[in-house]
Amino acid sequence: MHIPATLDQARSTLAVMLGIAATESMPVDIDHATIAAATRYVFHLEPQFGLAGLTPLSPARQAELMDDPELARQAVSFATVMAFTGGTLDQAKLSATVRLADQLGVRDDFVNDLARLALGDLKDAKDHMLRASIESITGSPCTTAQAGPWLQPYDKQPDAALATRFHALSRLPEDTFGYAFAAFYQENNYIYPGEPSALNFELAVRHDSTHILAGYDTSPSGELLTAALTATMHRSHAMSGHILPALLSWHLGIPLNKAAGSATGAFEPEEFFYAWARGEDTTRDLFGPDWNFWAAAIQPIDAVREVVGLLD
Repeated sequence: MHIPATLDQARSTLAVMLGIAATESMPVDIDHATIAAATRYVFHLEPQFGLAGLTPLSPARQAELMDDPELARQAVSFATVMAFTGGTLDQAKLSATVRLADQLGVRDDFVNDLARLALGDLKDAKDHMLRASIESITGSPCTTAQAGPWLQPYDKQPDAALATRFHALSRLPEDTFGYAFAAFYQENNYIYPGEPSALNFELAVRHDSTHILAGYDTSPSGELLTAALTATMHRSHAMSGHILPALLSWHLGIPLNKAAGSATGAFEPEEFFYAWARGEDTTRDLFGPDWNFWAAAIQPIDAVREVVGLLD
C-alpha cells in the first residue's frame, strides 16, 4: 500500500532523513544516495525535489506530519533506515530517531527496539525482533521460549507427507511456479518443510515465494531486498519484524540468533527503495491469510507474478 503524500509532506519526510544523517557530522555519499532513492521511488519526484534546499522541520511542518499517523510512521521508518546507512550501531542517530518518534507521536514497537539498541541492550532488541517476525506471520503473540520450536517444528514432529508433497513439485511443468520453487530449493540446498531442520511451512513458503516471484537471490543483498519488499507488502510488524532484523543481519553483520547468517555492507540505497516501492505496489500479500501456496504452485509463474503484482 502506497502512502499518499503532498509535495510538502514528501519534502518534510526527506528533511527528517537529512536531519538524522546530520546528527553529529555532515552527511556522506550514502546518505545523499539514500535520500535520492526515497525521492525517486517512494515519492515519485524528480531529483531536484530531494536534497536541494532541504531545511530542518518547522513546527508547522512537523504538525502536518503528526496529523497523518501513516505519514508520521513512514517518516520515522525512513529516519530509522538513515540511522543504519553507515553500517554501525550509531547511538547518537538511534537516539535522535527515538526523539523524532516521540515528537511525531509514533509509538510503534520498533521505536522501542531503537531505544534498546541505543542503550546497548542488543539481546532484548533481537529477542523482540524475532518474536515480531513470527507474530507478523501468525497474528498471535509469541514468547522468546516459543520462537525456536515454532521456527523449526519438524525437529520433534517430522511431517513426511508434507515433505513428499514438496518433492513432487519438481515434476510439474517447467513454466509453473511450483517447479520454480523446487528449483530454488535445489539450487540453494534447502530442506523442505516437513523434514527435520527445515523451517516452519508458514515462514518458508511465504518468504521463499517472495524471493522467487520478486527475482531476489539468497545473497545478503537479496535477503535485505526481500525484507524491504515484504515490509511494505505485508505491513504487520513491518519495521520490527522485517526491516530491522534484515539491516542488523545483512548490513551490520549482527545475526538475529545463533542459527542465522550475517554479513556486512548489503544496503544499497537505490535497490532498497526500489524494493520498498515494489512492495507498496503489490496486489496480493504473500504473507496474508488468503495466499494459497499450493493453488499457486500449479499455475504458470508469470500468471502468479501478475496476480501478485510483481511482473517487473
